[in-house]
Amino acid sequence: MDLTHITKRLGPRHALLIDPADQPPDVAAKRAIAAGMAGSSMILIGGSSGTDNKNVDSTVVAIREALELVEWATTQDSDADTNERIPIVLFPQGANALSPNADAITYMMLMNSTNPRYLIGEQVAGATFIKKSGLSPISMGYLICAPGGKAGKVGEAHLIGPEETDRMASYATAAEMFGFRLLYLEAGSGADVPVSESLIQAARKNTSLPIIVGGGIRNGESARRAVESGADWIVTGTLGEKFSDADQLRTVLSGLISEMKSGANGPA
Repeated sequence: MDLTHITKRLGPRHALLIDPADQPPDVAAKRAIAAGMAGSSMILIGGSSGTDNKNVDSTVVAIREALELVEWATTQDSDADTNERIPIVLFPQGANALSPNADAITYMMLMNSTNPRYLIGEQVAGATFIKKSGLSPISMGYLICAPGGKAGKVGEAHLIGPEETDRMASYATAAEMFGFRLLYLEAGSGADVPVSESLIQAARKNTSLPIIVGGGIRNGESARRAVESGADWIVTGTLGEKFSDADQLRTVLSGLISEMKSGANGPA
């Protein structure tokens, strides 16, 4: 599978984050299908301290089989588009939450962690497994912004406040100098507010990297504002877990993605 499009700036795109600790594999697969049909461009797997190799792998396998079945069914319709299935990318909380059955992994550094474990330790611990499994590593700078939530606490992050635009500018510049291919700005899963627009703007002005924004985005308006501020990817996770009905989730995500794309003329 060609994954180069993930690290290119191709206009605003949406990714659904699925936490294996919060839903069984069959439910995760249904949500992934709903997201794909709604127009999502990537499925991220991970996020919680409750994930491990077993539940991550079973979730990845279930999603992959479901998406491949949908892809096969689509090819049987001569009038249907035959686009390749959307990629399944690991977004692990550590080296103990991996799967060889995913397409790629965000090989990330939690740049504002105060603990070397999240700067380099977990990356070293997982490196041999990643190489042997054939997973495509996508190097990524990861920054946790206020309010930070559980991700900030677990990652022992020195949170970036909404007014710290100069600090964000320096981190964004450093991420590019490190040679990262993506920059992720995280407010924390289930955050009361998303990453501030001022921080996204500061990052956008100081890097040409695709910017991913996640945490606290619950509707199309907040997604659009993030895109207008310079985000390339919008990630939603908690939103997807609110809907047990796949058709309802598809409708909600379709609306969010449509409004998100209306902000496509944000900062270059």
